[in-house]
Amino acid sequence: MSYRLGPPSGRLLIRTSRTGLGRRAGHDLTIEATRWSGGATVVGGAPEESSVSVTVETDSLEVREGSGGLKPLTDGDRADIKRLLAGEGLLHTAAHPLITFRSTRVIGTPQSFEITGDLTIKGRTHPVTVHGSGDPDGTLRGWASVTQSAWGIKPYTAFLGALKLADEVRVEFEVTALEPAPGPGQG
Repeated sequence: MSYRLGPPSGRLLIRTSRTGLGRRAGHDLTIEATRWSGGATVVGGAPEESSVSVTVETDSLEVREGSGGLKPLTDGDRADIKRLLAGEGLLHTAAHPLITFRSTRVIGTPQSFEITGDLTIKGRTHPVTVHGSGDPDGTLRGWASVTQSAWGIKPYTAFLGALKLADEVRVEFEVTALEPAPGPGQG
């Protein structure tokens, strides 16, 4: 069975954390991809024949919250972070408008699964493993750790390096309802 993935029944989040001597001054960020889509083909009884693909528009990343820090995150801070994300040192969204994930292996059951695949960011492709689980209500959740520097992303630093974002970020997903993908000729 084939399913369509994306908003509004799915959320894709990136969670950052701080490191360094000045970490109290910064924020742990939750960033949401607001424009993304994908598909999953699920073969019951033969997970190795299943597949998943996801495409994220890099300019759709929005800061949803900032926890910690000496003062609350402002709308101005959110706008500054969005500009930093789009810049050449981070995602360089003008030259690299998409992030893609294509599975190469699926194992497990709908209740507990792993999806290994190729993640492409800024033209660089590396393998990533997504760990997931399904709830009895049909909600699917999962996460993967991504080391930004492997894709040429330089983690943000401030105060002469005393405050910096950790190189590893956590990418999380939640799908509350699987929507069947249209069949051939159905749009």
